[in-house]
Amino acid sequence: MLWSYRHSGTRKSWFNINTRELSEVVVIGSTASLKDEEEFTDILEERRRTTDLGYALRTFNPQPYKGAPSGSTSDLKKAVLESQYLRYIIALETGSSVEKVRQEARGILEEMSHNLQLGFIRLMGYTVSKVFKRLFRSIYVNMEGLNMLQQAIQESPVILMPNHRSYVDFLIVSFILFTYDIPIPVIAAGIPLASMKVVGEILRRSGAFFIRRAIGSDKLYWAVLSEYVRTIVRTGCAPLEFYVEGFRSRTLKSVVPKLGMMDMVLEPYFKGEVFDITLVPISISYDRVVEESLLALELLGVPKPKESTTGLFKASRVLQEDYGCMHVNFGRPLSVRQLCEGKINRSEYNLIPRYRFIQDCVNWLAHLIVRTQEEGSLISPWSLMACLLLQAPITTLTEEGLQWHGLTEKTLWLRKLVLDFRGCLNWPARTPDSDVMSSTVALHHSIVHHKAGRVYLVQDGDPASQDPLSPEEGVMRTAAAVLMLVSYRNQALHVFVRPGILATAIHITKSTQKDELFSFFCFLRDVFSNEFIFIPGRASQDFDEACSLLQKCGAVHMSQQEVTVLETGLEVLSFLQKLLQPFLDSYQFFGFFVFCFAGDLHTFEVLSSDTQKNVLAALRRLEAVTKLRA
Repeated sequence: MLWSYRHSGTRKSWFNINTRELSEVVVIGSTASLKDEEEFTDILEERRRTTDLGYALRTFNPQPYKGAPSGSTSDLKKAVLESQYLRYIIALETGSSVEKVRQEARGILEEMSHNLQLGFIRLMGYTVSKVFKRLFRSIYVNMEGLNMLQQAIQESPVILMPNHRSYVDFLIVSFILFTYDIPIPVIAAGIPLASMKVVGEILRRSGAFFIRRAIGSDKLYWAVLSEYVRTIVRTGCAPLEFYVEGFRSRTLKSVVPKLGMMDMVLEPYFKGEVFDITLVPISISYDRVVEESLLALELLGVPKPKESTTGLFKASRVLQEDYGCMHVNFGRPLSVRQLCEGKINRSEYNLIPRYRFIQDCVNWLAHLIVRTQEEGSLISPWSLMACLLLQAPITTLTEEGLQWHGLTEKTLWLRKLVLDFRGCLNWPARTPDSDVMSSTVALHHSIVHHKAGRVYLVQDGDPASQDPLSPEEGVMRTAAAVLMLVSYRNQALHVFVRPGILATAIHITKSTQKDELFSFFCFLRDVFSNEFIFIPGRASQDFDEACSLLQKCGAVHMSQQEVTVLETGLEVLSFLQKLLQPFLDSYQFFGFFVFCFAGDLHTFEVLSSDTQKNVLAALRRLEAVTKLRA
């Protein structure tokens, strides 16, 4: 059984969607309840009982979109090349003959396009089934969401939008859809995957289409890509899957959405070329991420290994490890037509310059999808333990060890707080709590180890080496272990961010006045808008939510004008304030560094390249610094 708490959205958005619309269309949770395990099915259970070959070769009979043409991939490419838009762009290209530009466009399309074939889907199904059974104990899928997706695919073009934490994400959705006879999606992927010998072509024939990472001002490439995506959506020939965050999150927390692909997939609706488009947010949660150590090293500046077939085979040692369970939560399908009804005027979309309100709409929808992904994510016991471990002094973790009894007691306290804060918690109900936490620590043996009633941070090193570590090597090893721990803490942050910001505002301002706290809350919300996901235009709703959650758990008393801290709430407020303190310390330290002041390093998180990037983005947004062209 899974402990899970969902709340029903009654919040108003920047688009003034009313309560009825939110409950019908935008589900950011539902009424308080513990989720029954029957909602989730372990799809690996059946895979372990039958042969992989029989699974791959069984009858596959999906029900596609009723308006989709029965054309081939070559028909799709022909439609793109002969589209009025692409012919117009080709005619505008000066300095080269039309035929030469047309050939260049054809070459771009050949490099980019998928070549989906059922035979290769079967091959991937056979291979992925074997790999997943080695990597994971279980893969849980919510059947209610999957059934709604199956129905939605038959009624309108569907856009599948998973969060992105691992390379495994690229395989899991197609694996599930193949298992349940749902049309296989075409998937936006980075061009480096296409260069992998043999593997790249298998991925292309399994539905991947490949996009260059650096497009810049290449107008022809943009035109081919956008027309290719729009044609897929317009015809509904297959569900389209892409990561609205743009790339794999190296910190395991949500990334501010990128709007390029989002704009492309929505354009057929804004232009009136389709009646509706359905967006399906998908939340993928891992007990343990396959790339956990690589992600930490990347954050510390170690170059990311190049995607290659050789590298893939070298990485096969991960098959010897246990990565626990995965949960794939298919969210309720969202109707773009219903979300935008009465909010935008599609007849003005083709005006030049482009109608700004529609751009704001795209940005709002993208943030809404990522926020919905967060709400659908399941928080593991390890994420709660990571939150607590990181609040201990680093010397305690590396030298003295943290008392096991105290950690487990505090974890159970935090479990209750998560449920009070409407989080979805993956906690086995039929297993004793002590066993749950012991097995969780054992699963994450690469980060911590439990010995003689204490928990210690693991710092990788060469046991055969007799040479003492240099200070720099010592810092790097400790930082890598800490950043792995940070990544798992980040999986729970979305539950605590809003009340945490309010707790921080209370701690810093020492004020009880609601208007003063709201002003500082908005300031911190703006500063951290690259760190956490905030739906545009919802500052007052976020503040009200934070107040409500703190009042619900007994931390504060609310009146019309004041927020009063209660004695019973000091523990909650202290935990929340400490949870966000590393972000405050990192921003303060980096701010001192930029302005050439001295500052002490209070957290290893300041060494993360993502944190540094986000601090610079915040300073630029607040106009504290300016970026100069080289």
